Amino acid sequence: MKELIEKDLSILRQEEYMSPGHLACQGCGAALAMRHVLKALGPETIVVLPACCWTVINGPFAYSSVGVPVLHTAFETAASAAAGVRAALEVLGGPEATVLAWAGDGGTFDIGLQALSGVAERDEDILYVCYDNEAYMNTGIQRSSATPLLAWTTTTPLPRPKPRPKKDMMAIMAAHRIPYAATASVAFPEDLAAKVIKAKIYRGTKFIHILTPCPPGWKSPSEQTVRLARLAVETKVFPLYEVEEGVRHRISYMPKGIPVREYLRLQDRFSHLQEEEIGRIQKLVDQAWERLVKKALW
Repeated sequence: MKELIEKDLSILRQEEYMSPGHLACQGCGAALAMRHVLKALGPETIVVLPACCWTVINGPFAYSSVGVPVLHTAFETAASAAAGVRAALEVLGGPEATVLAWAGDGGTFDIGLQALSGVAERDEDILYVCYDNEAYMNTGIQRSSATPLLAWTTTTPLPRPKPRPKKDMMAIMAAHRIPYAATASVAFPEDLAAKVIKAKIYRGTKFIHILTPCPPGWKSPSEQTVRLARLAVETKVFPLYEVEEGVRHRISYMPKGIPVREYLRLQDRFSHLQEEEIGRIQKLVDQAWERLVKKALW
């Protein structure tokens, strides 16, 4: 498997399946994520898009910024629609293709969770990617259950930022005992591509959670997107790891352990935080990292 992944990685830069004429905001992490994922999967891919930022990014009917078939579907149905596409392909006897459900955190953590859980329980043969910009960005920066603790959003305005921590979506998916689940980052494209290629090899439900900074929603400069994505990993806020069969945890990159304030200070959605609150977030991040390390050692 290692040799196959290395061979596929060697050709990632030769083909592009996303055109520059998309409608993403400047510095959009979600656009960068789609480019990397499609380069890893190749042309034999069918994308299923629910209502999300990417519904707009892809372009108005009858145009599309991606060079593979795209099915637009309802907000809550990315996983179930993808399962339907897979079933149709099997009835028709082909073609061989990766069915890619591509949804944001709102359509994954919240609105689409029931359909995703059902697909995972049945172990439908699809690849589900959640591009996580940590709020409902397309409709006005409302909080989702992926929004971090104490973050500003339009529905958690100051002086009452979000009072609850981010939902652990990876733990939820691992609990379904699906063949493969992984986190990835647009700042680590080779790690991301290797995980996509590895997921493609497995049969059954695969889940990849990609952190994709959003300059308007995070109130950050557009040129800082990759830096923010990297800092999220290096501060252990968003560690890179994979889980096989819901049990075997492997950390794919060991972070430097940069203080979390270096990540927070680049985002005005956290500009209201006091030292005590930053310390609280740091403590929670350290505790989550310790739990992950124990799972990886088990």
